[in-house]
Amino acid sequence: TLSNIYTQKMYEVQKHITITDHGYIGYGVIVNKKFWDGLPADIRTTLEQAMKETTQYQHDLAQKENDAALAAIKATGKTAVFVLPAAEKQAWRLALAPVYKQFESAIGKDLINAVIAAQK
Repeated sequence: TLSNIYTQKMYEVQKHITITDHGYIGYGVIVNKKFWDGLPADIRTTLEQAMKETTQYQHDLAQKENDAALAAIKATGKTAVFVLPAAEKQAWRLALAPVYKQFESAIGKDLINAVIAAQK
């Protein structure tokens, strides 16, 4: 992430950065099913809403930090920043299509299709 590149000062030794938007760093919250099912419905509803709100807050905060890091990196003049054009991103996705097919049996076609749809 750009925030890591900035805070770890990689931009001081890295001459080029290409913004590709090809990766995603996500975190999962996991709970024991028996425990979860044993909670009263109103508690589960409250916790689900809290998770939705927290997830949105985290996404917004990460975007803000990455935007600030990008601006700071550009301001140093030490690293040239390139943004991969949409046509090149699409070519990259097409080139990776066989990889999606290869992992359908392990990951599931529905999840892969959801990821592909989210990229649009």
